[in-house]
Formats: sequence, structure tokens, C-alpha cells
Amino acid sequence: MTEVDARVPAVLGGAPAFPERLPLVRPTLRDVPGLTADIGAILDRGLLTNGATVRQLEDAVSERLGAHVVAVSSCTAGLMLVMQAVEATGPVVMPSFTFSASAHAVTWAGGSPDFADVEPERATLDPDRIAGLLDGAAAMTATHIYGSPCDVERLGELARDAGVPLIYDAAHALGSERNGTPIGRFGVAEVFSLSPTKVVVAGEGGLIATMDPDLAQWCRLGRDYGNPGDYDTRFAGLNARMSELHAAVALASFAHLDENIANRVALVDRFEAGVAGLPGLRIVRPAEGDTSTFKDLTMVVDAEAFGLSAPQIQAAFDAEGIDSRRYYHPPIHRQTSYDGKWDTPRPLPVTDELAGSVLSPPLWSHLEGSTMDRVADVLVELHRHASKVAATLEVD
Repeated sequence: MTEVDARVPAVLGGAPAFPERLPLVRPTLRDVPGLTADIGAILDRGLLTNGATVRQLEDAVSERLGAHVVAVSSCTAGLMLVMQAVEATGPVVMPSFTFSASAHAVTWAGGSPDFADVEPERATLDPDRIAGLLDGAAAMTATHIYGSPCDVERLGELARDAGVPLIYDAAHALGSERNGTPIGRFGVAEVFSLSPTKVVVAGEGGLIATMDPDLAQWCRLGRDYGNPGDYDTRFAGLNARMSELHAAVALASFAHLDENIANRVALVDRFEAGVAGLPGLRIVRPAEGDTSTFKDLTMVVDAEAFGLSAPQIQAAFDAEGIDSRRYYHPPIHRQTSYDGKWDTPRPLPVTDELAGSVLSPPLWSHLEGSTMDRVADVLVELHRHASKVAATLEVD
């Protein structure tokens, strides 16, 4: 038993395990002096958009993925452009267990989200739940949630049979692989995020990956208002350009992608070993043979077996100085922005159960293993004192 194991949980009056707080995420940039020099060179050139650094980022990611890559200002903007390109102005079959931007992009492009359920193990869109939903659909989207790849083979087959374009929200998945094939090569397009919580960060930014050169060119026009350079816009595009400064940060981060993923996998393994044997607790992992970025370390909590619910653990973590998030609670179909705007509502039992039972503790690429051990020890301790903790907390 470690010292952390033996002490009283903070919620019961003990000292917090992390009195200066442990944040949920921290961006990992391993060569700040080199990045500073690159940013200085950009400022000296005086070209802050549509420059060589953005093209360098696109080329680097394109070489890794074996796909055409278009840098944009955000994953959301990238999804909006792709939805506009495929004319997704009708129902779009998609999961509700994902970040709201997945549905916002559909809505902004003139479509309407048609939510479908996910499978319980990986929390990705369940092919068995959508076969009857694609008739009349304008498109389908699926999310590689937490970095775990979807069942791209079955989803792709369903989309092809229905004649429906399939777009992946790959916000979490730059570096993920499906049976050795990089995420970025599936569907009509896959769109990555480079926001501060991701494994590759730009500050803000996104990348559209596609095997279709015509779609890539369309998106290049679309990110610059639909203007090919003569001010005669070809369609109503967006201002979705990535700045040179953001591209420089992304390149510095991307250079260490494999190292960072390996560190995250090792940390998840270490955490899982630390909580091994606790009842009612499992970690969301990719399918066998797949690689996840582990954008998040996510636990699924069976409250009856563990003795505490996910919200109760979150409250107890907060008392310990441990930040955490309930990704994704509430699911999109229960958010105010989509209340009453779902044309064909149906039960989503797996989505609702997962949303009520998931919790993500801290994880970042340069997190110390000893720190991860302490978080695991706190969870062991909370289970040991579960009945007292539950009686103390006023959390549903």
C-alpha cells in the first residue's frame, strides 16, 4: 500500500493529493527555442497566411497519411467545408456521443443531424444501428472517439451501398491507425483538430485529409472565401485559413507525434495496471490491431459495482485537486441547442448509458508516470472508502 493509498480521501477531510491542482491537459512542445526561432523568421518575412509554413505542414502530414491534406483554421471549419462540398443539406446520420461541433458543422452547412447509437466497447458509431437509417440521408458522419478508430470497413460498405457520402470527424485521431492504415484515408474525407487538448497542437487549427484531389482543391478554395485569387469567388466559402504562426506550432508538435503517442499508450497501460482489480471500472480502448492516440484516457464506471458514480468520482477528484471531464455528457441530442430540432427522434440507450458513466482523468504526452500512479492510487482509495464518500457527496 502506498502513502497515497493509506491516507483519508480529501472529500472526507484528508489533505488533497494535488494541492496545487493537476490539470486535465497540457500541450507538449519539446523544442520551444527552435519554435521561437521559426516564429521569428515568419514575422521577419511578414507573410502571416497562405505561406510556406502552411504548405510545409500540409506536405508533412500528407506524406505520413498518403492523402491530400488541406490546413484550415479549425476542425469545425473543415467539417463545414466538407459538408458544403458534398451538399449535405438533408438528414445526416451521425452519433450523438461526440463533441457538439460535429453536429454544428452539419447544421451550418444546411443539413439536419439524425442521431444514431454507438457500440458500447469503443463508443463509436454502431454499424448495426444505422443500416435502416440511410435511405434518404444526405450524408453520414462518424467520430473516432478518444482516438479509437471506427469500424471503417462496415461503415464504408453501408455508405457505398446507400450511395451516401461518409465523412469522419477525426478530431482526436491524427496518428491513429486502423489495422495499420493511417486514419485520414477513409471515407470522402477525414478532418483532424489541432486545438490545445489534442496530441498534435497548433493553438487552434485543423486538417482536412482526403484521397480525392478534386475535393482537396475545392476545400483549398473554400477556406479562402471560394476565391481562386482573382476575387471572382466560385462559391460561398469561408475565411478558414490557418495562419503561418499556427502552422509553425503544429509542425513543432507533429515532429514528435510517434513519441507522444507511445508515451500516452504507456501512461494508459500504467493507469490501468494501477486500478486493476477494481470492480465496475473499464478503460475505453481501440479494437485489437488498431492504434489510438488516446486523446483522452476515459473510464466507464459501473456505479453499483464500484460504489461511486462517475459524477461522484469527479467531485471527489476535484477535492483532491485532480481535474477531470465527463466526455461526452450531455450527449448532443440532450443539449439545449438541439432540443426539438431532431426530426426523427429514437431511443439511444447506449449513448445515454455511456454519457452517464464516463469520466476522463488527466492525460498529456509529457505527464510523469509517477503522477499517473498517484491518480490511480486516489481511485483505489476512493473505492476503499466508497460508502463514506457517497454519503458525504451531494451528487446525483
